[in-house]
Amino acid sequence: MRTTLNATAVFFMLFSLWLPAVHAADGGQPVLVDIKRMSLDTALKLAQATIKTCRKEGVQVAVTVVDRGGHPQVVLRDVLAQDFTLQVSKLKAYTAMTFNSVTSTMVGRFKDPFSIGKIDSIVISAGGVPISAGGNIIGGVGVSGAPSGETDEKCAKAGLAAVMDDLEMASME
Repeated sequence: MRTTLNATAVFFMLFSLWLPAVHAADGGQPVLVDIKRMSLDTALKLAQATIKTCRKEGVQVAVTVVDRGGHPQVVLRDVLAQDFTLQVSKLKAYTAMTFNSVTSTMVGRFKDPFSIGKIDSIVISAGGVPISAGGNIIGGVGVSGAPSGETDEKCAKAGLAAVMDDLEMASME
């Protein structure tokens, strides 16, 4: 089946690309919103700095950097890190991004048998850190594989510190 567009439809499609902020008819929220995202190079730099810090601590880990949608952007696993650390680091990053909170601060927060902490995609364990710049959440980083969550978190925070100045400067543009 062949579909054709009339001239009016084409005009509105092109006009909507040109118009920077079209608002809904009720004057509320814009129809489209811009979401800041880290470049691959920035996410990779963050992940590599995280691995480097953990190596200095004498541990090999997996690190996952997720974007604002919770989708993995960079996943690295050091040579001797266990396979399960890949999944755990992803879940820690997702949890930190979702709650915009360091995951260690959530330990013990969800105690009810049917609380949100029981959802399969949520891990309430130290090692997840949200990534924010200019007051906006832009992702999360999760680390797994160290003997303690505190070490995982220390490595994640060091990785984030390696790119924080760049993120803050870019958020002001």
